[in-house]
Amino acid sequence: MSVQVAPISETLPAFLNANSYTKIQVIVDENTFKYCYPTIKPFLGKHNLIKIKSGESEKNLDTCQKIWQAMTDNELDRHSLVIDLGGGVIGDMGGFCASTYKRGIDFIQIPTTLLSQVDASVGGKLGIDFQGLKNHIGVFQIPNTVLIDDVFLKSLPYSELRSGFAEIVKHCLIMDGKKWEEIRKKDFEEQDFKDLIAHSVNIKQHVVEADPTEKGLRKILNFGHTLGHAIETYFLGKPKLHLLHGEAIAAGMICEAFISFKRGMIDQKTLENIEEFIFSVYGKATIKESDIEPIIALTAQDKKNKGKEVRFSLLEGAGKCTYDISVSKAEMKKALEYYR
Repeated sequence: MSVQVAPISETLPAFLNANSYTKIQVIVDENTFKYCYPTIKPFLGKHNLIKIKSGESEKNLDTCQKIWQAMTDNELDRHSLVIDLGGGVIGDMGGFCASTYKRGIDFIQIPTTLLSQVDASVGGKLGIDFQGLKNHIGVFQIPNTVLIDDVFLKSLPYSELRSGFAEIVKHCLIMDGKKWEEIRKKDFEEQDFKDLIAHSVNIKQHVVEADPTEKGLRKILNFGHTLGHAIETYFLGKPKLHLLHGEAIAAGMICEAFISFKRGMIDQKTLENIEEFIFSVYGKATIKESDIEPIIALTAQDKKNKGKEVRFSLLEGAGKCTYDISVSKAEMKKALEYYR
């Protein structure tokens, strides 16, 4: 899998010069059109634009139909290229549309948020939400390349940077205890994001190359995500309480660290360190007692499940993770109550 962390002014022209495409289609939302598209436009030559609305609520079949229709109207053939310029929503959905249009055409990811740079763009997981269930419909398809440049982060609001940082924390907790100790001793504003982006990309690439279609090891990347995705999905339907992906995953990591602790897989000091650091960055999400049962119910649709078993990836220490751990509803309830 080709991932390049370097100035886009170097990597994009080099990629386009090395490949011959009949047509180029760029997918943007209103934010990346305004803040990021001007950076890449000079290197593109002749191309078409597809503009969609930003936000997780747009990651659905209706938007896919608009994208496929635009591809059809612009007469893209199987020798065309799609460029996904945006965060996780555009990367997931744009890649999914390219992978299914005419049974698949080339696409590249240019992730513009911290979250997509350290997580969503790397690994070839593509998909959309369906009937309120996150990433329910999708495929595995590796992009032709991923071009990462931290220049795009300058346009991000604080909340989006903080959201992306949750995946960096996760990568440290599952595979690099030394790096975890390093980041937890610094305030969020003191973190070296250029270094952390490269660190996260290396970890994710290593895991994905070992297990491209998530049959085993790749499941460790889901630490914090079983309850985290359920929390995120539950609050998607409550606009005033809406949580960004990283905010929900931060809550999920505390809950799942607690389950790891209760099972004797990590000690109390490790749990306290995780809890203290995550709360210092994200504060506490408002989860009422009446929210707990509906959140737990949503874990029944988690993609790691087998039969009736809800399977988690849990910590075996700071920097080590295991997977396919069956967790009961009672354990999930205690974890959510602990978080509250």
